[in-house]
Amino acid sequence: MVDYAAAIRRATLEAGRLHRDLAIQARVVRGHGRIDVYEAITKLNVPLLFTKLDGLLGVYLREPSPGILVTTQRRQNLQRYTAAHELGHHYLGHRPSLDDEDALRRAPFQAKAGDDPQEVEAESFAAAFLLPRWLLDWHCERQEWTDQDLHDPINLYQLALRVGMSFKATIWTALRYGVFNLAVAREMAALPLKAVKQKILHGYEPDDYRGDVWLVTDSDKNLRLEGGPGDLVVVRLPEHSSSGYLWRIESIDGEALDIVADSRERLVETGLIGGSTLRRITAAARNSCDGEFRLAEERPWMRAKPLNTFAVHYNLAGASRQGWYEPQRLAHLQAAA
Repeated sequence: MVDYAAAIRRATLEAGRLHRDLAIQARVVRGHGRIDVYEAITKLNVPLLFTKLDGLLGVYLREPSPGILVTTQRRQNLQRYTAAHELGHHYLGHRPSLDDEDALRRAPFQAKAGDDPQEVEAESFAAAFLLPRWLLDWHCERQEWTDQDLHDPINLYQLALRVGMSFKATIWTALRYGVFNLAVAREMAALPLKAVKQKILHGYEPDDYRGDVWLVTDSDKNLRLEGGPGDLVVVRLPEHSSSGYLWRIESIDGEALDIVADSRERLVETGLIGGSTLRRITAAARNSCDGEFRLAEERPWMRAKPLNTFAVHYNLAGASRQGWYEPQRLAHLQAAA
């Protein structure tokens, strides 16, 4: 009988070992709270190539030398998760693997009779590598979330976006860490993600719901959004309108982000001096630009220092395209020069 529990434990421990060996935690907590799986693959000297893979999400090769292929036909977060899965095959010493769409139906840290132990290990490694407990705690501290707050699908979805994982993989990883029980995990996993996005958008209807929806609050000041064209960004900030202060959009790249909705809602018993409204600005990502979305809270009739400023940085490149992982390609070119 296969000991799946032992396989999951091994995968989790080895993911932690790699974090330690590559000093990942220190860099992530000083940065924006996302683990760079592609950088980890590069540091292990494993070639990484993005390419069209009909019917496959990823490939791990061992001969004549190790290598990883990741599909270009999926969104950014699934590419990252696939890369972490293939990294797991490599780091755990697995045999070569062709990983198809069945991987989408597997839940990390869950196994049933007949499952391939190698795939159970790789899937558990991917989740533990991209979302270790210390990273979950870091985001909860930044957002002032408790474990109970993560019972709200909106908060858990926002956690998934910030760490660069799928909503469902984040659910099963949170279950592993005891954030909620199995019944809650199953209920949340059954939710259509479109319904979660609709609640965040608060009445705004996009042409489609294929893009992600980021809910940005004052806890996200100077956050870096790693999204893609078609994403929506909802900035939700207290506004001291009763004292005459209003949020003004100070900087925006109109070719990258387009304001599609702007509204205010009354705050009840905020405890904030002059804090009588909540401003909600919704922007749609139009292309793959980098940039900054900056706002200033000021009295429109006065030229003075703003009461508050707020900015988020964004990279809307989306999914990686055909070719070598760019830093590896540049390294090869430099070596050949």
